[in-house]
Amino acid sequence: MAARTKSAKDRPSYRCTECGWTTAKWLGRCPECQAWGTVEEYGAPAVRTTAAGRVSNAALPIGQVDGRQATARSTGVDELDRVLGGGLVPGAVVLLAGEPGVGKSTLLLDVAAKAASDEHRTLYVTGEESASQVRLRADRIGAIDDHLYLAAETDLSAVLGHLDAVKPSLLVLDSVQTVASPEIDGAPGGMAQVREVAGALIRASKERGMSTLLVGHVTKDGAIAGPRLLEHLVDVVLHFEGDRHARLRLVRGVKNRYGATDEVGCFELHDEGITGLADPSGLFLTRRAEAVPGTCLTVTLEGRRPLVAEVQALTVDSQIPSPRRTTSGLETSRVSMMLAVLEQRGRISALGKRDIYSATVGGVKLSEPAADLAVALALASAASDTPLPKNLVAIGEVGLAGEVRRVTGVQRRLAEAHRLGFTHALVPSDPGRVPAGMKVVEVADMADALRVLPRGRRPSAAREEGARREAPAG
Repeated sequence: MAARTKSAKDRPSYRCTECGWTTAKWLGRCPECQAWGTVEEYGAPAVRTTAAGRVSNAALPIGQVDGRQATARSTGVDELDRVLGGGLVPGAVVLLAGEPGVGKSTLLLDVAAKAASDEHRTLYVTGEESASQVRLRADRIGAIDDHLYLAAETDLSAVLGHLDAVKPSLLVLDSVQTVASPEIDGAPGGMAQVREVAGALIRASKERGMSTLLVGHVTKDGAIAGPRLLEHLVDVVLHFEGDRHARLRLVRGVKNRYGATDEVGCFELHDEGITGLADPSGLFLTRRAEAVPGTCLTVTLEGRRPLVAEVQALTVDSQIPSPRRTTSGLETSRVSMMLAVLEQRGRISALGKRDIYSATVGGVKLSEPAADLAVALALASAASDTPLPKNLVAIGEVGLAGEVRRVTGVQRRLAEAHRLGFTHALVPSDPGRVPAGMKVVEVADMADALRVLPRGRRPSAAREEGARREAPAG
């Protein structure tokens, strides 16, 4: 009986190829990352005892450690430096992920050219395009420099050979899913290959003090393709976001060992390349001589940056039994909530039988609750066909009871609106310090907020007036 019993040393062990979680038995679903079919056998978890060995560097009091080695160097792109926390740290590995065609390669080629212009040797390795294709893009955006080296490789050993030959201070790899190691089984982009390629480049970066920028693909769900372990290995994870039909691009920090993760960089993509936007609020506004019904301005926070954005709404008589509800740049669930609050708390019953269209300007996406008040006022303005006062911004979260709740960063939002010339604001109670010359009205609920519409033309009054006109005479 004892002969047939396997010892703990001989039993197989299983590991999730997505997140690295280990277990002693096979499971169909990983309990750690909830991925299906990723638990595979990888060998026996032999119990070993590691003896003490020679240390590479003696431990020092933390006050004697030289911190200058982790000093960031500017990339030459101010908006990217903002997200990175000042620039690239020697030896740091940055993963930039985004959807196809969003502009990742264009941005990193521009960063590589600016680093080369400062006489820092830069190696740009492309695994998706030929060297000639990258050269054409470099001509278009003006990214030609003698210190910028270009190579088209998909073999990991060849990439490491280029590092020995060029000895760069900055490496750009586009992309990590296209490079494979001949010593590892699996196709390029597979979990084993991505893990091996990323591990080899991270070791090379730390040993050489070389900054590395890796381009990563994303899945249809928006997650970074490959094992989740990749995000744990690198030092910085950035997401490149944007609608390919709009000019605006956002670089959002998800993980940063050298800075904050609540910063956002704004860029504009055009025919000549990509440029940073220090003041992007103008992209989200429509300049008009006269106010238009169904429009309201708000101030959203992208990270710690306040941005003034415009919400537009349109209501028309529905020709079908189930009226349409169409949104662009806004969360459909939040818009539906505002419609319900306006109908129940604002006594606007005409919205339920009309087609509702709501959108933002410039491709910006408003997902934070602070835009609720602006959405509700835009819908009420469209329903009554009455414009809101000019130079007005609305900030606040609206609850299901109709109350207007406080949001974070009200003072920063008001300061940004005042800087752009807006003179009136609707905010929740107790907004704090108000910029000089700006008139701020505190509103407690939707009834208070709807009073900004001209007297006699509020949705309820307009509906009553329309009913009197349609009533038969006599």
